[in-house]
Amino acid sequence: MEKDSRVKKIAAPSVSQINAEYVTQLANKYWAPLVKKKLPFDRKVIEDIYENEIHKSKFAIRKIMLLEFSQYLENYLWVNYTPQVSSNAYLMSICCIVNEKFRENVPAWEVFKKEPRHFPFFVQCVMEASLAGKEKGLSLREQTVLLLFLDHCFNSLEVDLIREQVQQLISLPMWMGLLPSRLQQEMKKVPKLKKFWNLIKKNYEKLEPKAAEQAKMERTFLSDLINKFLQVLGSIPASGTVSMEAVHYCERFIELMIDLEALLPTRRWFNTVLDDSHLVVSCHLSSLSQREKEGHLFCQLLDMLKFYTGFEINDQTGNALTEKEMTTLHYDRITSLQRSAFAHFPELQDFALSNVAAVDTRESLNKKFGNLSPDTLHRVASYLCLLPELPEGKSTTYDKEVLLELLVSRHERRISQIEQLNQMPLYPTEKIIWDENIVPTEYYSGEGCLALPKLNLQFLTLHDYLLRNFNLFRLESTYEIRQDIEDVVSRMKPWQSEYGGVVFGGWARMAQTIMAFSIVEVAKPNIGEGWPARVRADITVNLNVRDHIKSEWEGLRKHDVCFLVTVRPMLPYGTRFDRRQPFVDQVGLVYVRGCEVQGMLDDKGRVIEEGPDPKPKLRGDSRTFRVWLDPNQYQQDMTHSIQTGVEDPYETFNIIMRRKPKENNFKAVLETIRNLMNTECVVPDWLHDIILGYGDPGSAHYSKMPNQIPSLDFNDTFLTLDHLKACFPGYQVKVTVDDPALQVPPFRITFPESKTSQQAKGKKRKADHDEHKEEEGKKEEDCTLVVEPHVIPNRGPYPYNQPKRNTIPFTPTQIEAIRAGMQPGLTMVVGPPGTGKTDVAVQIISNIYHNFPEQRTLIVTHSNQALNQLFEKIMALDIDERHLLRMGHGEEELETEKDFSRYGRVNYVLARRLELLREVGRLQESLDVPGDVSYTCETAGHFFLYQVISRWEEYMSKVRPKGGRPVSVEAVSSHFPFPKYFQNAPQPLFHGNSYEEDMDIAEGCFRHIKKIFTQLEEFRAFELLRSGLDRSKYLLVKEAKIIAMTCTHAALKRHDLVELGFKYDNILMEEAAQILEIETFIPLLLQNPEDGFSRLKRWIMIGDHHQLPPVIKNMAFQKYSNMEQSLFTRFVRLGVPTVDLDAQGRARASLCNLYNWRYKQLGNLPHVQQQHEFQMPNPGLTYDFQLVNVEDFNGVGETEPNPYFYQNLAEAEYAVALFMYMRVLGYPADRISILTTYNGQKHLIRDVVNQRCARNPFFGQPNKVTTVDRFQGQQNDYIILSLVRTKAVGHLRDVRRLVVAMSRARLGLYIFARVSLFQNCFELTPAFNQLTARPMQLHIRTNEYYTQPIGDRSSQPNQAIKNMPEMANLVYNMYMHMMQQSQQQRQQQQLLPPPRQVREATVEPEAEPEPEADAAAETEAPAKAQEGADPEGQEPMEEEPSATAIQSAAPKPVQAEPQEEAHPKMPEHPGRDSDSEYSEEDEA
Repeated sequence: MEKDSRVKKIAAPSVSQINAEYVTQLANKYWAPLVKKKLPFDRKVIEDIYENEIHKSKFAIRKIMLLEFSQYLENYLWVNYTPQVSSNAYLMSICCIVNEKFRENVPAWEVFKKEPRHFPFFVQCVMEASLAGKEKGLSLREQTVLLLFLDHCFNSLEVDLIREQVQQLISLPMWMGLLPSRLQQEMKKVPKLKKFWNLIKKNYEKLEPKAAEQAKMERTFLSDLINKFLQVLGSIPASGTVSMEAVHYCERFIELMIDLEALLPTRRWFNTVLDDSHLVVSCHLSSLSQREKEGHLFCQLLDMLKFYTGFEINDQTGNALTEKEMTTLHYDRITSLQRSAFAHFPELQDFALSNVAAVDTRESLNKKFGNLSPDTLHRVASYLCLLPELPEGKSTTYDKEVLLELLVSRHERRISQIEQLNQMPLYPTEKIIWDENIVPTEYYSGEGCLALPKLNLQFLTLHDYLLRNFNLFRLESTYEIRQDIEDVVSRMKPWQSEYGGVVFGGWARMAQTIMAFSIVEVAKPNIGEGWPARVRADITVNLNVRDHIKSEWEGLRKHDVCFLVTVRPMLPYGTRFDRRQPFVDQVGLVYVRGCEVQGMLDDKGRVIEEGPDPKPKLRGDSRTFRVWLDPNQYQQDMTHSIQTGVEDPYETFNIIMRRKPKENNFKAVLETIRNLMNTECVVPDWLHDIILGYGDPGSAHYSKMPNQIPSLDFNDTFLTLDHLKACFPGYQVKVTVDDPALQVPPFRITFPESKTSQQAKGKKRKADHDEHKEEEGKKEEDCTLVVEPHVIPNRGPYPYNQPKRNTIPFTPTQIEAIRAGMQPGLTMVVGPPGTGKTDVAVQIISNIYHNFPEQRTLIVTHSNQALNQLFEKIMALDIDERHLLRMGHGEEELETEKDFSRYGRVNYVLARRLELLREVGRLQESLDVPGDVSYTCETAGHFFLYQVISRWEEYMSKVRPKGGRPVSVEAVSSHFPFPKYFQNAPQPLFHGNSYEEDMDIAEGCFRHIKKIFTQLEEFRAFELLRSGLDRSKYLLVKEAKIIAMTCTHAALKRHDLVELGFKYDNILMEEAAQILEIETFIPLLLQNPEDGFSRLKRWIMIGDHHQLPPVIKNMAFQKYSNMEQSLFTRFVRLGVPTVDLDAQGRARASLCNLYNWRYKQLGNLPHVQQQHEFQMPNPGLTYDFQLVNVEDFNGVGETEPNPYFYQNLAEAEYAVALFMYMRVLGYPADRISILTTYNGQKHLIRDVVNQRCARNPFFGQPNKVTTVDRFQGQQNDYIILSLVRTKAVGHLRDVRRLVVAMSRARLGLYIFARVSLFQNCFELTPAFNQLTARPMQLHIRTNEYYTQPIGDRSSQPNQAIKNMPEMANLVYNMYMHMMQQSQQQRQQQQLLPPPRQVREATVEPEAEPEPEADAAAETEAPAKAQEGADPEGQEPMEEEPSATAIQSAAPKPVQAEPQEEAHPKMPEHPGRDSDSEYSEEDEA
């Protein structure tokens, strides 16, 4: 029963419920933000609310949600908190609300930071209450709330306020509670601690009695808390009824212990205290761990705690321990036990003289020590400083079982973490897939704790970092696999046949029944491994299905992952499946195993290899696939089968399931992470500590790097010298040339030397005034930039030889970002919407390319779309095309004729080679050299060496001034050796104005020729390598200088890239805040280290952590494990320095104000204030943005046909009506997008669009109808936004989603929502205060048109629309009026419509229902939206369509009828939906 309450979905309270609640009435009297006259503070109110609303309801989340949402903490609890009014109810109320804020993922500590005065006292009260417990009248349930609050504190160490309070509890003085002998032992290990310890003791003795008592309480707090926990744990009986409150308390306590152990600052001293308390042994032997049902989660948490207590790290130094060091530690422990046994316990003589390997297993230790008496065991333990000494003549109070476990668990041989990992199967099985503690359902409420690792700010070692990510990534993909299996198997409808077998009543596109299954190979294990090297099997299926599905099955590629399922249903034929009942029992699912496709077999039984050759056509429907099974899993299954005598699962499979390729790359990513953990994973020294979250967060900033580059060529970054000066406002600019005509870009800038941290290290800091003097002295020299304009050497006489130039006038912060990106180190650029992130990225890439031509840069983005945008801009800059390479499958979408994929580049190189050889032939001809020198790159090279260079050198000797004698201008052109070759260049080749100018042209011509031969020399390898694959590998490893891929591709292909010897020096990541932590980390390690060091020099991350994070489908992983935190966001939280771009050029200034409060100093670029389109109002609409209140329609607000699938019909109709109104005024359809915050509403809006506009050429479809999350990174001129919810704010409370929603529009934003709900939301206040300052009804001006200039508005009427039906009526009437007018005009002019429109006029009516049938058609649900198909924007028609065509094409909107009774005939939401189930077309 308890279990279910954790996973059941919490119904969010509706507005009407909120208003009716007692809490809300109180809020309106005492603390609601919008109420003007409030009653004074009353303690009794807090006591009443706690007793009646929280405690009586057993801490019901719905009640606490209401309180938290009403701003109870911000406006009442904390502002009035003082030591005088503090009480249990007060403490508990604050803790409940803070815990609720963490559960909902909203900032929790802001209110305390604003008013920190009483926080230390409050924390002390919480500590006292959590220790006193029942003595203070607190139930276990209340104590669990306090534990959770403490856990949140320990996990928020980056908040200064929290760290100050918590630090006292986890510092060295906490060792006061250790056994004296243990303390001495620890001091011996680290001698320098002795000095600190004596100092601590001295300071403690000097303290006043009250302060000493306080200090003692802090130092022993965690030890006392452990003892209290052990009492609670001991109170749980081995059988009979058990208090679930006690179980939950124990689970939360173990969670707290895990979190303390998994962070180095908390672990450093605490790990010894935990070990000294023998908590793990006590838990292991407790009654709770023996109870199968109630203790299941407790045992899983305990396993995690065991793992962290024995983690391979040195607690004092924080260094990871190697395999060798762990073995040495283990041997030291055993031999010290043997020595003490030899010296003091004659009965253990045999044990003392044995070799280590013979006695370090659990069995042998139990055998050796099991016969000893409890007193002897106690004495052995006390010799090892594990227990206090046993006084003479006294018996031990410990159970023998405890003493034995204490010795055995401490000395048994541990399997190393990496071995455990290598033996772990990568595919999930049925045991993991349906275990709620590990893979919670989608209804996870955030109440209970789970056996999952958490991603917080810091990690113990790189191994710990990778392992946590490995486990979470594995479980997140398991969740998706579970959804797929449940969907597919329930479609197959497995029932029990009359004879007891299985019969399938349905079918599924993604699954087939298995006809035959056989294991064909079990290869011998590799040396040193205990599992087969590989296991292969053949699976036969009968593909008696439609052709396109058959081709999908036949198209399974090598390395695609499939799942083998065994079902043994108990339900008789024809039974209906109930989705609310447990899935596994209904379908009788027994086994799930993963496999990887090797290929399909041909009729001779051989695997059909992938390649350019056409695949053989196979007859019949029977197909056999050869697959690789997981050897680890096979080994485990076989061992289990032999030992227990159960059946062999591999003989039972009856379903094979495939998955969509895009979602099916989990195995490759997991293998990549596992390979990383098995290799010496070398992260550059300057990054190592930052990635783990330790040390100085700014240590990798370029200003602190020892190898900072003083002088950089900014190439075409600056447009003029004035632009350069404006970009460095704090500096004096000194130009090396005085002639203004020469002060033109490109510029090379030498920066003043900054004192690196290297010099600062090791020296004691001087007194402040000394530093101040020093700084003043250095100020002048520190602020001078030396700017040297330089001329790019002439590249040749042809127009295409001219370099492409940057045309963007970058802002000072953009220049700082570009400068940082060019310097070595870590650069983090925060780019708010519209601030030119991509332009900055492209300029950094270009500048690195020109400054360091020998270096290679890797570009990584989250999406193919972002990569393509980057590439399109890179192509516009001065970067040689042959150095660009795009990897992955997204290159097909590049909007260019050029193919930048590996094979596309190979083809380009081969075509370019032929082109250049033809040029060599032309040059040979012009020089009258006999023979065929343009045959290969090699012959061309000889020709260059012997014929071209000799002529050039001879020419240079003639035209160089000798002995100070000037050379005539004519000599330059008359002696020039290649005039015939350059006849096709713009003539005259030489202008004869001056010697210098003509010499420059001549040298340019030679550079042009030389470049031809340089390129041919580079392409020579392509003549020697014959296969396309070899050529593409060579291109990747040698030729390409700028290589781009998505983060997923990097994770999938790491193994291949490392094997090829792929190398790179710089990484640039776009959309870094949208990439999963692990997918950001893997690209750092796509190359093997050189001599144990990484060659990585720069890491540039560009992103925006104020916009949406990576998508995590399962709420538990997203909230509990914080898996949605990107590495970028974590670095920002850690305080890594960032460059915040501060000028946006996308939206009107008024629209920018809706979200710029979220950023440090986001202003506007000049053009946003000056350009005409930003100055002009939106035609037909009074305001450029408006929040329009939408009340219930026919008594209905939001609906939820499926879980989390929210829809709101009134808002959908209103949004589409506004779109139609804008189209009537002449707005182009492709300039308007309709967005919403939920998938359900997206489908409903698409349905309404399809019904009202899509088939009418006059309206067409909006550019996009999609969700806010999907539209991140895109923009449009006009955005219509539907917020859907009317009962609870839902996930828009995440401010990041609000920022994305508000920042998509350039010129107009129109939001439809329930105002009363959203305006009370604390997190959204800054935006909603601006929105609610304007009228809540849509204000329009029907006399303005998009294509006509807008006159003076003051004299024009302004119409307010009361509700959605009124808007629909208005649009309908305007539309009909327009049609009549155009018809009258046509009749007057007696013009025939153009032929194209005549055709439309005749075709359209046939596709529409008859007028009589209109009403019936309208009341039915709109046509089902096809999932994933975004309606493409329809261009506005060049000519106005004929009135007859449009009138027949427009179905009359029912709600637009003038009669009131027509309103109810609006379409309802679709009953069945493509997000939750396939539509019929999908199944086909």
